[in-house]
Amino acid sequence: MSRTSRSSRLARHVLDRRTLLAAGAVGVAGAAGVALGTGGTDAGAAAPTAPASVPPTRPAPSPSRPAVPSPAGTTVESVAAPRGTGGYRRLGEGRGWERVVREDLVAADRTREDRRTPLACFAHLTDTHVTDVQHPLRFEYQRAGRPGAWRPQEALTVHGLISLVERINSLAGGPATGAPLAFAMTTGDNTDNNCRAEAEWFLTAMSGGRITPDTGDPTRYEGVQDSGLPLYWHPEDPVRDLDKRHGFPRVEGLLDAARRQVVSPGLRIPWYSTVGNHDDLYGGHFASIAELTELAVGDRKLYELPAAEGLALHRTVRRGQDVRGEGLREMLRAHARGMRTVTPDPSRAPLTTRQYAELHLDPAHTGPGPVGHGYTRECVAEGRLYYSFRVADGVTGISLDTTDPEGDYRGHVSAAQLRWLDRELTRHGDDLIIVFSHHYSDSMTTGGTELLALLERHGNVVAWINGHSHRNRITPHDGFWEVTTASHVDHPQLARTVELTDNGDGTLSLFVTCVESAAPYAADEGDLSRTGLASLYRELAFNAPGRNTTLAGEPGDRNAELLLPRRR
Repeated sequence: MSRTSRSSRLARHVLDRRTLLAAGAVGVAGAAGVALGTGGTDAGAAAPTAPASVPPTRPAPSPSRPAVPSPAGTTVESVAAPRGTGGYRRLGEGRGWERVVREDLVAADRTREDRRTPLACFAHLTDTHVTDVQHPLRFEYQRAGRPGAWRPQEALTVHGLISLVERINSLAGGPATGAPLAFAMTTGDNTDNNCRAEAEWFLTAMSGGRITPDTGDPTRYEGVQDSGLPLYWHPEDPVRDLDKRHGFPRVEGLLDAARRQVVSPGLRIPWYSTVGNHDDLYGGHFASIAELTELAVGDRKLYELPAAEGLALHRTVRRGQDVRGEGLREMLRAHARGMRTVTPDPSRAPLTTRQYAELHLDPAHTGPGPVGHGYTRECVAEGRLYYSFRVADGVTGISLDTTDPEGDYRGHVSAAQLRWLDRELTRHGDDLIIVFSHHYSDSMTTGGTELLALLERHGNVVAWINGHSHRNRITPHDGFWEVTTASHVDHPQLARTVELTDNGDGTLSLFVTCVESAAPYAADEGDLSRTGLASLYRELAFNAPGRNTTLAGEPGDRNAELLLPRRR
């Protein structure tokens, strides 16, 4: 059962006194969100700090003065839409997506809006895939068999993420309730190649500071986009490459501009981190192997591969095979003579699980907190990337680690983590629970069935928030909603706001609303400023040959009110 409500009603909605007071309480509790260790004691969040290199920014809106609900800055108001016809198309402002009311789990009381009380409000971003495009151990060469295997926008991932941070900072409150955003959660694949440089760029973009998105030789670009190979888009070369045959433009100076230092303001609200397979595994699939580490930091890079071999490698990964990389290493050895020389760089070294968590604890990346962004010294000592934290009064968040340490891009939950989760759900039995993970339910292999059964058995779970598929999808389960959000690397490059409310009639509502980055829909041609590059990032993603055109999902997977019974 579903129906579509008019977006204009959102703009006219005004909070009553009870909602205003509750929204203020949400902001105070949420802004002080803290990690809750396995022992149940609160580890206090650090006072907001920022690296000295971050320019001053105006303070976040006072949580005691929530804004009137407004669709401004969200896809309820407008969505990037193509202009004209033909091959390569510029973007402009398009009609927004209306909010769909989904009653799959319980019917909606038509007077619920008058009694609604906000309980939690936060932002969700996922699959940013911050990418070192000059990394020697990338798989661009698979594009010979699959055009979508390489993205022409990848050199601008840092610029796109900073623009998304700016969008989240600009939101006055939740678009459905006006409650202030208390925190942001990122659900993994924050990086692309599991390397230290990418993790540093991601953490700095989120917490604030200066980023130079460049590795190897600081004086020149050494990736595939000036290789002379027509397999890739050469923005500064007249070569008739695959992308120019689709109408891609020449953009003089782009590769140098993409590598220049940029400054991120950082989020003005606390943020938490969840790990994804690309943060923990080579190529998001292969386990840590010494030979692959040597290649990652070394001076040799493979730029091209016969299409049949690229397709065979893709099929091997999709089937969850060769997780130790034996076939990959054999293929790389066979094509050693075809590799080109690049500048080696130790910052491309992969991070172990403990190193990944420890990097979050670096004071340079604290930003608005909390220290570690969910990961604690205890997590580092145990090599554990799952934790719980206080979302708001009566609401607890649980972040899971669904990566497989033995390799495989699909989801995995160990028996030990399931036992821990069962204890946490019981310990916070009086709270409403929001679970976060990278992988979604259908992508789980080991432990997936048990995880879903556990979440359904505990009557206090209201939402499971995740990513991985790069596609918007909302799935009802027994008593809770699973909300899967599209990536911020592939079109349509989205994040979400999530608002939880008590409707005062025995039901709850989850309002989920997609947001785009703050970049203009179309920048001036030749604009190589940070903002112009973020705009180009979106435009290139829309026009990428071989891109999946279904990632926005159906209307009910985008902006929605998700009703569910309050079981606790």
